[in-house]
Parts: sequence; C-alpha cells; structure tokens
Amino acid sequence: MVQNLWDSQKAEKLESGLSELVYRSNLIGSDRAVCNWGGGNTSMKTTEVDFKGEAVEVMWVKGSGSDLATMKAHNFTGLNLTHIRPLFERDEMTDEEMVEYLGHCMIDSKHPRASIETLLHAFLPFKHVDHTHPDAIISLCCADNGQEIAKEIFGDRFVWVPYVRPGFTLSKMIAEGVQNNPNAELVLMEKHGLVVWGDTAKESYNKTISIINEAEAYIEAKVSEENAFGGAKYNSLSEEDAKDILAKVLPVIRGAVSDEKKMLLTYDRGDDVLQFVNSNDANVLSQVGAACPDHLVHTKRVPLYIEWDPATKDVEQLIESVKAGIEKFKVEYKEYFERNKNEGDSMFEPAPRVILIPGIGMVNSGKNVTMANVSGALYHRAIAVMKGSTALGSFVSLSENESYNIEYWPLELYKLSLAPAEAEFSRKVAFVTGGAGGIGSASCRRFVSEGAHVVIADLNLEGAEKVAAEINEQYGETRAIAVKMDVTSEEQVQAAFAKSALAFGGVDIIVNNAGLATSSPIEETTLKEWDLNMKVLGTGYFLVAREAFKQMKQQSIGGSMVFVGSKNSVYAGKNASAYSSVKALETHLARCIAAEGGQYGIRVNSVLPDAVLQGSAIWGSSWREERAAAYGIEPDQLDEHYRKRTTLLVNIYPEDIADSIAFFASSKSEKTTGCMITVDGGVPAAFTR
Repeated sequence: MVQNLWDSQKAEKLESGLSELVYRSNLIGSDRAVCNWGGGNTSMKTTEVDFKGEAVEVMWVKGSGSDLATMKAHNFTGLNLTHIRPLFERDEMTDEEMVEYLGHCMIDSKHPRASIETLLHAFLPFKHVDHTHPDAIISLCCADNGQEIAKEIFGDRFVWVPYVRPGFTLSKMIAEGVQNNPNAELVLMEKHGLVVWGDTAKESYNKTISIINEAEAYIEAKVSEENAFGGAKYNSLSEEDAKDILAKVLPVIRGAVSDEKKMLLTYDRGDDVLQFVNSNDANVLSQVGAACPDHLVHTKRVPLYIEWDPATKDVEQLIESVKAGIEKFKVEYKEYFERNKNEGDSMFEPAPRVILIPGIGMVNSGKNVTMANVSGALYHRAIAVMKGSTALGSFVSLSENESYNIEYWPLELYKLSLAPAEAEFSRKVAFVTGGAGGIGSASCRRFVSEGAHVVIADLNLEGAEKVAAEINEQYGETRAIAVKMDVTSEEQVQAAFAKSALAFGGVDIIVNNAGLATSSPIEETTLKEWDLNMKVLGTGYFLVAREAFKQMKQQSIGGSMVFVGSKNSVYAGKNASAYSSVKALETHLARCIAAEGGQYGIRVNSVLPDAVLQGSAIWGSSWREERAAAYGIEPDQLDEHYRKRTTLLVNIYPEDIADSIAFFASSKSEKTTGCMITVDGGVPAAFTR
C-alpha cells in the first residue's frame, strides 16, 4: 500500500497559492509507485492580479520537462483560464494549434511551456487536479478485463476513458465523461493512468492516495507470489557470481549498444527484477509492450530478453547470446521505425535500453548514469504493472503504431530537447590513477566539467573519496566513484577495472598518472630504490594500460590512453637515474601500445610535465629536499628556481597538465596517437629532437 505523506503541520505553514501546489506535487512525485519519473501533472486554479492591477483567473500547471518530485515554483506555468475555457466548444484541435494557443494564454512569457495535458486540467471545473500513473491503477487499466474489475472496486464512482493519445480530444473526453456522471470521483485512463480532484490541495492529494490503495488492496488479494509471471523457471545467481559475470559482460554490452552514440550502463538485481527475469512467462510478457506511454521514450516499446540458463554460468555463451540478441533487436527496431515513421522523423539509436538476463537481473543503458537509472526505474514500474495485470487477467499494451506515435511524438520529444547540450566528454568514462593527487584530481575535475563520469583510483582511498564526494556534490550523484588501487598489484588493478565496468559499463579514457620519485647520485642508487621506481612507474603503468586495453578492445568502440610522463622522459635528470630511466620507459611503452591499438581505435599519447609542486604527494616527500640538494638550493627556493629556468618564466600547475590531458583525450586529437606534449614552460635542455 502507498503511504499518505501529508504533513499537516508543514502544510499549515505554507503560503496560500502556488506553494501549496509545489508541496502537493513533490509529495506525489516522491513515491514512484504513484508517479513515474518525469511523468504525471498537477494543477491549481487561483486568482492573480495582472500587470494592470486587475484580478485574473489563473490555472497553474506543471511545466513540460519537469519532475514532480523535485520541481519548484518556477517549474509551473500560469495560464489565463478565461482564454482557455472557450476551447471546450471546439470539435477538434491539433497538437500544433494547441501548443501555439496555450503560448498566448501564459501570464508570463518566462514560464516554461505548459504540460502536454494542460487542457485536461483546464476543462475540469475543480480547483485542484492531479494526474498520476500509479502501479495499481495502471495494472487495472492494462488488464484486458480492467473496466469490469473497476466496477467491482469503484462501483459508479469512476469514468473510464478508452486509450487516446494525450491532447485536445482526450481532455474533452475526460471532461464530458465527468459531466455525464454526477457520482464521478476519478477518471481511469485506459493503458495510461488516473485523474482525481479536490477543493483543496489536501483533499486532492488524499483522494489520489485513497483511490490507489483501493485498487492496490483488491489486486494484492489476487496476487500469488509463488505463481507470479507463471512461476519460477530459473534460480538467481549469488551476488558474487553475478558481479563476476557482469564485469565480463557489461563492456561487451556497452560496445554493442554504442555503435551510434556511446551509452553508459547500470545493472539492477532488485527482488522484483529477479523474480520477473527468472520466471516462465518473462520472455513472452516482456514483449507485449510498454506498461505506460510515459515509459516509451526511456525504455523503448519492449526490452531485450536474453535466453540463457544461469545454472550453466557459461560466460562465453552469454556473451554470444547478448551480441546476437542486440544485433537482432537493432534490426527489428529499424523495421519498426520504417513501418511506422511519419514524414520528418529521425530514428533514435536502435539498441535496447533495457536488457533482461535470467539469474543476473536487468541491465540499463542511457547517455549518462542518471538516465540509465531512469530506464531501470521505469522498468521496475512495468514489472509491478505486469504483475498486477496478470493477477487480474491478461496484460495488454498499446498497439505498435500507438507506441510509435508516443515514442516519436513531437510534444514528448520537446521534453528531451530541454536537456543541456552534450559536452566534449559526455557519454564517456575516464579512469584516472593517482586521482587523489594534484594532477590526478585536476584531471578528474576537468573531465567531469565537460560531461564525463570518472573513476578516481588511488592508493590513498580517503583522498580519492574526498575528491569523488566534492565532484558528486557539485555535478550530481554518480558522476564519480573512488577505488583503492595499488598499481603494482595485478589483482587490485584488475579488480578496479571490474568495478569500473560494474559502475559504468566500461572505460573510454585512461590517465596513467600514479607515481613517485626518488633522487640519488648513481653510485648511491640502491637496487631497492631502482626496483621501486621500476615497479611503480614501469610495471604499474604497464598493468593499468594492459587491463585498459583489454576492456577497450572488448567494448570495440575505441578509447584514449594518456600517460603522464615527465620532462625527464627526454632529459637525463641529474641525480635521478632510476626516475629518469623509467620515465623514458613510460613514454616508449605508450608508443608501443599506440602501435598495437590503432587497429582498434585505441589512441595512446603522453604528456610530459615538469615541476608540478602543487597538490602532489611526490613533492611532499623527500623528493623536494633531494632535488633542492641536487641544485644546491634550499627547498623553499625550488618554485622560483624552476620558474627561472623556463624560457617562458612561468610555474607549472596541475590544471596546466589537466588541459593537455584533456586535449589528448578529446575529439580535437582524434587523429593523433604515439605523440608527446611537453608542458614545462620551455626548458631548453628538454626540447624534443
């Protein structure tokens, strides 16, 4: 049962008017069993004083593209009701005419475009109106016998409206249905949702919750968990086994769904998801169609169901099934588009947004983690609806053409157009070693500022978590994850890339940056010191690059690696034979991998910084004293010493290196590989030649 969240003490403190609507809307949107992400709409009719000082009857309605759970006052649109009411006398009105007309009714041109279903609210003569997509109600409205069941639950208190795409016609049908039934307390929209109303915000909200719970109580009495979806066919794999398999399969899926635009992936092993994917009927039920029109833009008409027996734990077989399934899905989607397209339509990416795997769970794709999770959240709702509908009768959905006309509906696509433009690193995942340090953290922030998601890998987990928390607070949850990783440990490096696959589906950019430095005259350089440099800066870079190469090759969508070398990669630093030698190794290793990676679209380049003192753990160690001693100066004189030896008379900062790393990782250098950029202010001795 859904919970009534109304807080009378909080509500009493609200100012009369729009703040009541905001509060009510946020409550409705906070429970996804009541209202889908981005879906539903609410309204309130008030009297406002216009710019002439005259009283005007105004309807406030949700603006297009907002989410009820988070929207604020500025997300609502105010419309002059006096101008809208005459529309009820019309026999028909196109979507284009409706949008243009409502634009003229706005009391403030700065308000967002009004909801697609504005006329539904305007034509009903009630002060407060709520339209939602509750699981229990859609279960009823998507059952083949839904109207008959509704009579058992609600008697003569409801109006049943057959499926019509939202717009003028549906709005008028609803208003006329309510007019013709003096006992009407609610409207049930076939294959769509619920409409209720009230004289106050509280009354309207309470009605929404009570109506949903009437339906839910009826459905719960009919549901048999043991026989849900035809009963269980498969058993779920353990969490450990599932994650191990997903880490291997997700990069393959990511590559297969990213042939036109790169997608990020998330996975879900919720109890309801596992119950569904493991069931006897999932392969058939999942292909019936969407549970609600609101789902279509984010989940497509149907998911991809993978035929696979989890008891075998056969990863190679699963990979082949996934590849074949995605290719078949894309072919069928293109055929669906061709059968139903209207003039001027441009096809979306044809790959699935939701992939169901027995024993494993659900994999979701999106342009970022947030949108992948939206697809997943909506399919949770679809599972709940199918469970309810099949308990009542048979699950039915929109026809193929009805589905297409929602998925490619200009008014629905307008919502998507409100999203910010994609940036250079949108849809990409950057994996940065030494991510908690100066250059590493600056690079992470730079990537995220231009749209990327980042994996911050560092031996200093606390530092990496701090950087990740700061990024997520500024740019939104899930944009960064922290991973503890010792680059010299093959197991830890492999585990870190598995975590990247589980978090995002794979990687696109690798910054090989973790490091240390020591300084000793050659005769004082111990084998231990030599081995330490070689292990961290040589073997460490090799292990990270090798695992990155494997994952990028699995994805088959290319990638970029950037090695952070040093001025010493091309210059024999005094009293630094171990450090200088391995820095030269790094850049040559980069060139070797570039030679191998070209055929797979994997680019490898190197950035050679010098004397980046800020934020570096290296310069906080004995290296500072050792380098100062090598030059015969005091440690606090190093900054000025390094500045004066450059031809540009500048100091080098982490952000300077991050700029060059970003350049190599970006589309601006998409035809460059095996290259080096020196960022040292111009040290003549290190000029490449």
